[in-house]
Amino acid sequence: MQLDDLLLRYFGTTDLGSITPSAQEAGTEKMRVDLGLEKDPAKRFAMWTLLAMNDAEPDISDTFKDEDEREAARNLLDLVHAAKGG
Repeated sequence: MQLDDLLLRYFGTTDLGSITPSAQEAGTEKMRVDLGLEKDPAKRFAMWTLLAMNDAEPDISDTFKDEDEREAARNLLDLVHAAKGG
């Protein structure tokens, strides 16, 4: 999945600065639902990553059953938090 495709699908734009709070809330909720339904591991990780970048990610243990996927998700969260100064 391409980031632009995810942004268009869930927020209607690829311009992050133009996403309104209501569009962000609605897109985030739809993405969380789709994440729960998605079976492809790569697509699930891509959606979870975008949610994490928006501080809306579901719990790692609930989302990923594979330990390697959980470790990758934890590593990504560390990077996201570091980039945000936290």
